[in-house]
Amino acid sequence: MSQFKILIVLAICLLTNYNYGQHTDEINSNRPGKSMSAYAVGKSVIQAEAGVYGINENHSLLGYDANGYGFDLDLRYGFLMERLEVMANIQYQKEDFVYAYNQYSKSDLKQTALGAKYLIYDPYKNYEKKTNIYSWKANHSFNWHQLIPAVSIYAGANFTMKNNPYAFSPDAMISPKAMLITQNHLGDGSLVFVTNIIADYIMSDYPSYGYILTLTKGFGRKWSGFIENQGFKSDFYSDSILRGGAAFLIGKNIQVDASISHNIKDTPSVFYGGVGFSWRYDAGYKEVRINLDDAPSQPRSVRKAAKRDQKRKDAFE
Repeated sequence: MSQFKILIVLAICLLTNYNYGQHTDEINSNRPGKSMSAYAVGKSVIQAEAGVYGINENHSLLGYDANGYGFDLDLRYGFLMERLEVMANIQYQKEDFVYAYNQYSKSDLKQTALGAKYLIYDPYKNYEKKTNIYSWKANHSFNWHQLIPAVSIYAGANFTMKNNPYAFSPDAMISPKAMLITQNHLGDGSLVFVTNIIADYIMSDYPSYGYILTLTKGFGRKWSGFIENQGFKSDFYSDSILRGGAAFLIGKNIQVDASISHNIKDTPSVFYGGVGFSWRYDAGYKEVRINLDDAPSQPRSVRKAAKRDQKRKDAFE
């Protein structure tokens, strides 16, 4: 067999030996925060996340006030495998500016980005928390494994049209975007911490570098709340933004949300408030959490339960 064929076989084995479903029983949306989760929506799953917001802006040095509104849409699709997701992000914004003796408006697509996200490490792959039948303390002590995050990478591009008033250049351009994403599930799993490290508008005249830190807490099966800090720096514009909000699960595939945002500077001072929804279509999804090394005659959950029962039985014998 040629070296090329050997490499092909090895690649197929790596991609198919273990398939861990990232699809959940209930929708898992990035909204209402701005960070991106490490996990994909699941193979063949389509998810739309949309919102509208109002914006109030004033600049202490330039002396203007602005009010406006915007619309943002994220389209996500689980492509080819569980760990891969392709996505599109579109944001439109319109503002009316008022100076002492002048006023004007601007509106356009503030952001248009296409990209893909790939999960490179899942700490729960091949991991199963063991139960100690002799120690209540051991079973309820802090699980240090939770400190190991899931890790994903994102690569994409920004598309900016000519004469866009929100761009730093009047020319049309395409600029790369890259991101490192981590995600931890803490406690009983209802507390989720997500980190995004972002390099944006790479290779342009004004590249931007930043981060997003998001802490989300689930309250029962229906409600969740979040707090978030986003910071970015470039020669064109730098800022830090604080966000907070809540989401409510209407059904397993529908979520609504509301949030507010405020930055820390006054050149300009910006306040956002918005509502949104997330919708998932997963009728074509097929469960793929299969370990090819296990016997295929029973579901994996049944085999795991049988192994645990056998261990307990052996402990008493």
